[in-house]
Amino acid sequence: MLQEHCLIWVVGGDHRQVALARALADDGHEVRTFALGPCQGLERETLAGIEDAHCVVLPLPAEEQGQLNAPLAGQYHSIEEIFSALRPGQLVCAGQVGAGLAARAGQRGIVLRDYFGREELAVLNAIPTAEGAVQIALEELPITLHGARVLLLGFGRVGRALAPRLKGLGAKVWVAARSCIQRAHAESMGLESEGMERLAEWLCSYDLVVNTIPAPVLGVEELAAMKQGVLVMDLASRPGGVDRTAAKALGVRVVWALSLPGRVAPVTAGRYIQQTVYHIMEEELGGKV
Repeated sequence: MLQEHCLIWVVGGDHRQVALARALADDGHEVRTFALGPCQGLERETLAGIEDAHCVVLPLPAEEQGQLNAPLAGQYHSIEEIFSALRPGQLVCAGQVGAGLAARAGQRGIVLRDYFGREELAVLNAIPTAEGAVQIALEELPITLHGARVLLLGFGRVGRALAPRLKGLGAKVWVAARSCIQRAHAESMGLESEGMERLAEWLCSYDLVVNTIPAPVLGVEELAAMKQGVLVMDLASRPGGVDRTAAKALGVRVVWALSLPGRVAPVTAGRYIQQTVYHIMEEELGGKV
């Protein structure tokens, strides 16, 4: 937690940013929001005064097709509208910062930091992602997770958070990963593991297949090899790891579960962003706040 009183603007976003703004205010900071309608008493109609902020927090992801990601706002706002109101040298924290956005910030002299790229947030976000995945499985599967055969593709932060939760409910969990280190992690948790080289040859027995790999993994061959009635859950960010066109043609059910922290636990997810923003502010501003 920052020890000094700061002026922080939260601009755009979903209910995670609403929770973030309220948590910042609860910590005693002066908070202003823009394009985030539900924040009563904090929302501003214009960006006047934003140049005085110690930090400006943009959403996760920061932009969609050149527009500020602001689903709760009543109108569209461009990223350029936001950037043009800032001063050179101002600290901006944003999620999923692409090369184009970083370049535009650099041209204006804005200090842009990607909180989504921080390891502490990635580790914490895996918790609501895993809980959300369990919720989806319970709702979508016609069988109990107890006794279900589950395959996890990839065993990074999300896989390591999800596996023990599935196992705790009685599921029989296997892991497929290219990385020998990830397979070792799986085996250390008492899970069976395999490589990815011959994936299509042993997909026929699973009730639930969960992909966490943000790259094409399940194509026509792999989907065609799955048992009838299987549920495929894709937890990977865009463009995902499943050929959804092929899945539809083959009659394979796919749930692409994007942004689960914001959907299933926005208050917790907002607090995680808050902690990460504090870390960035302490590193970037140091004795200035």
